[in-house]
Amino acid sequence: MGTIEAVSRSSEHAFTKPTVDEIHLLAGLGVAGDAHLGVTVQHRSRARRDPTAPNLRQVHLVHAELHDELRGLGYDVTPGAVGENVTTRGVDLLGLPTGARLHLGAVAVVEVTGLRNPCLQLDGFRPGLMKAVLGRDASGNLVRKAGVMGVVLAGGPVRPGDPVEVELPDGPHRGLEPV
Repeated sequence: MGTIEAVSRSSEHAFTKPTVDEIHLLAGLGVAGDAHLGVTVQHRSRARRDPTAPNLRQVHLVHAELHDELRGLGYDVTPGAVGENVTTRGVDLLGLPTGARLHLGAVAVVEVTGLRNPCLQLDGFRPGLMKAVLGRDASGNLVRKAGVMGVVLAGGPVRPGDPVEVELPDGPHRGLEPV
């Protein structure tokens, strides 16, 4: 079990999202008041390709441990800085399988759909940051550390300090792929 360290939202398509005291998740849509709210894809580059595609990126979650790692490398990164809606602590987000469910607070549930694929906007925010959120595992495979994306199954309020409980899917688990 982990905790929520911070929550963020922005009504504009801005890279950084300001932290707030509470966000409200809406089932099938995302974060109320956030630019990425919607049934269909809201990320501008993806919407240009296919505006009818389902929105598998309704909620962006980043582990606070990534912020700690980046600060250790000299990057000034705080919750919401890289566009996440929910900053967690104590949950191995990158190690979750596709379909894992994150129970956030008392009632909200987010199903993990995949990894955030880091983009060059990271370098626009802090030069060299994109390389810092990419790594290699022991087998030489690319590791994307920029968080996970999910869809809202059950809505509700989410606040800093709320618990995060992980529910793994049945059957064989599929690793996360970029969405």
